[in-house]
Amino acid sequence: MTDMMPPGLLISAPSSGTGKTTVMLGLLRALAEDGLKVQPFKSGPDYIDPAFHRAAAGRPSFNVDTWAMPSNLIGGVSEQAKGADIVVAEGSMGLFDGVATRGESGFGSSAETALKMGWPVVLVIDVGGQAQSAAATALGFRAYNPDLPFAGVILNRCASPRHERLARLGMDHAGVKVLGVLPRRGDLALPERHLGLIQASEHPDLEAAITGYAAFLRENVDLEAIKAAARSGPAHVGHLPKPPAQKIAMAQDAAFSFTYPHLVEGWRAAGAEIAPFSPLADEAPAADADLVWLPGGYPELHAGAISSARKFREAVCKHAETKPVHGECGGYMALGEALIDKEGNRHEMLGLLGLVTSYEKRKFHLGYRQATLNAPMLGFDAGQRLRGHEFHYSTILEEPDAPLAQVGDADGNPVPETGSVRGNVTGTFFHLIAEASK
Repeated sequence: MTDMMPPGLLISAPSSGTGKTTVMLGLLRALAEDGLKVQPFKSGPDYIDPAFHRAAAGRPSFNVDTWAMPSNLIGGVSEQAKGADIVVAEGSMGLFDGVATRGESGFGSSAETALKMGWPVVLVIDVGGQAQSAAATALGFRAYNPDLPFAGVILNRCASPRHERLARLGMDHAGVKVLGVLPRRGDLALPERHLGLIQASEHPDLEAAITGYAAFLRENVDLEAIKAAARSGPAHVGHLPKPPAQKIAMAQDAAFSFTYPHLVEGWRAAGAEIAPFSPLADEAPAADADLVWLPGGYPELHAGAISSARKFREAVCKHAETKPVHGECGGYMALGEALIDKEGNRHEMLGLLGLVTSYEKRKFHLGYRQATLNAPMLGFDAGQRLRGHEFHYSTILEEPDAPLAQVGDADGNPVPETGSVRGNVTGTFFHLIAEASK
């Protein structure tokens, strides 16, 4: 790779819910329509947005996570921009929101990602209910870290031409560049469910939605100014993760879909074969697979179908007699004894672990996780330290098997969700991101 990355930008906001995802998708598509090869990235541990990015840009999107990823992995991830004309990254939460204390890698904020990668920030500000006062918000964000490159703002949900004029006056007074003003429209929100956005594959008409976002951005944003604001940062040398097995049977359907792209890309690049199969279609994993992997997703929405998928259940149980099976979050629940849905109905799962989970009484679990393994998992040895992220609403009713790991939050405080191990079967509530720095 050359000594410099393609020029890039990071789209962020003061907080969640300001419209940055729709701005991101519209911008990716508009730039692609202009003939540019656009490489999307996502700052932080979100595993839903990258699939939307891919649909908009036509290139796989990858997470850059300065808390969970060591520098060599960030280098490997950044190399996925090779051949692109421009990089557009999407932040998570508010621009400066990260974990409470600095770990081995950092705080994990979008601002930290932008600094590390050399991407100027485009701040999407919701100006609903204010006018000139929005400039004080922009000014504060620009001044909070003077080292952070700041490209300008996009003003979202502007109610009228008068509202726009007043908001622009404030930005002019503050010396903040306005890159676009988006009129208020109620039809731009993406559908959501309890974990945030629905999956890209579930959107009723995603292509039409993205095309509409692009047209909306093109009408109301200065695309040439945005292209000109992009800057090249230094290249980061590194590599993607090595595969845990040669042939990996990976569950892939509406119930099991949360996979971090850098993992799967790294496994494929190193020569591993990924063999997808659908539990919901009652498909068995490949009989010659070395590893069966059930990623996270929404098993609680498909518990009845999983419970009745006899061919899938029998094949995974047979595989587990001699070879490893691993499940993450939703996949972990499916490996358990039972899952109780939000109506209180009990559904029998694979029974390879004793875990019983319930959605009848929701309990929110969210945050980074650091783990020290008690037993081997996904090619890692006992004693190795991992980093990941947990995000679900289930309640553990029973977890009788041996704990897979000692697990703590970002600050090192122990959490009760230790995962489980029984024979060749392992499961975690956290989604693996990377091995911790040595």
